[in-house]
Amino acid sequence: MKIMLLLILLSLLLAAGFLLVYLWAARNGQFDDDFTPAVRILFDDKIQEKDDQEPEPIFKEEPAGNTEIK
Repeated sequence: MKIMLLLILLSLLLAAGFLLVYLWAARNGQFDDDFTPAVRILFDDKIQEKDDQEPEPIFKEEPAGNTEIK
């Protein structure tokens, strides 16, 4: 039973250590993205299509009279 208490205590200490390291990194700006804003101008912008145009159908319908197999 003593080993279970020891293992629980060690796991809680390890979890608290990871939490402290994460909080330290977050406060010191380790997760800030400084690179992307500098190169964002180099990427092409997507051209937006007008909403009034109908999209082309995926499957084009053939007239019903063309049922002959060649």
